[in-house]
Amino acid sequence: MSFLTDEQVKVAIMEFLVKKGRWGAHYFPVDTLTNWFGRKVQRDGKRVRKCIKELVNQGYILVHKKGDTISLNPVRAKEIRNFIENR
Repeated sequence: MSFLTDEQVKVAIMEFLVKKGRWGAHYFPVDTLTNWFGRKVQRDGKRVRKCIKELVNQGYILVHKKGDTISLNPVRAKEIRNFIENR
């Protein structure tokens, strides 16, 4: 799992959050997510954090507690599921 493209990393992040049921106010710590994916993706957590930032800018992920936690945007649930299935 070390040779993933940025798109694949984004899909993996969203799949992880969907599997954990992290929608809206039910959030997940960014550090935990970064550490977990950092072991499986090249360039450790920097690349994971960059992908998270891009997903936030695209509106797929919401930021909570001054950027310490994230969750999926429930308003875009259908788009998120399509994004995961089509990649």
